[in-house]
Amino acid sequence: MKLKKETKSRKNNRIKALIFDVGGVLQLGNPSFDNPNVHIFVTRKLNTNLDQYFDSIDTVYAKAIEGNISEKKALDIMAKNLRTTPKNLKKFYLQAYKKYYILNKELLEFVIKIRRKGYKTAILSDQWYLSKKALFPKDFYNKFDATIISCDVGIRKPNPKIYDIVLRKLRLKPSQTVFIDNQKWNIAPAKKLGMKTILFKNNRQTINDLKKLDVKLK
Repeated sequence: MKLKKETKSRKNNRIKALIFDVGGVLQLGNPSFDNPNVHIFVTRKLNTNLDQYFDSIDTVYAKAIEGNISEKKALDIMAKNLRTTPKNLKKFYLQAYKKYYILNKELLEFVIKIRRKGYKTAILSDQWYLSKKALFPKDFYNKFDATIISCDVGIRKPNPKIYDIVLRKLRLKPSQTVFIDNQKWNIAPAKKLGMKTILFKNNRQTINDLKKLDVKLK
């Protein structure tokens, strides 16, 4: 009887879904550039300094990541503070994201393969409207079973509620999922909920860590 219970428990806790962050995981800093920093790029375009720039966008940018302000209103306020036009500011941000990030094609191919093996896949990412436009190719949405983006759901990591949202979308228990992120502070609440976690450093390390969690890669 005890053996049956243990077997059932292992079966119930078997990994069934992999959940990925985007910035720093599915989208990497472009190695062609020495300083892959979006904000520095924008400050240079606006001919301002970083302190002035962050003072001008800080509160609005944070609200936009959580979807608590519209894209138009966010750009209007930020552009006014930075003494530019919303059109120019939007253009500079989109240029910066496209210049300083590069799609992690190897990991995306892995996502496609693992999904064919019966695993569910999901995205859990903090983004505001313009980073979402730049870093989320349209076919992303076809390659994942759930796509949870902070500006769409009104919550950002590390708020535990956003992890609950992706679990509900996948219809899985925390123990049946692996969350992969490049920041320790985003890993901590997932682990506390009972999700298995991997701190992303590179593709090889991440895939090896998945093997250790008994994710069937072949």
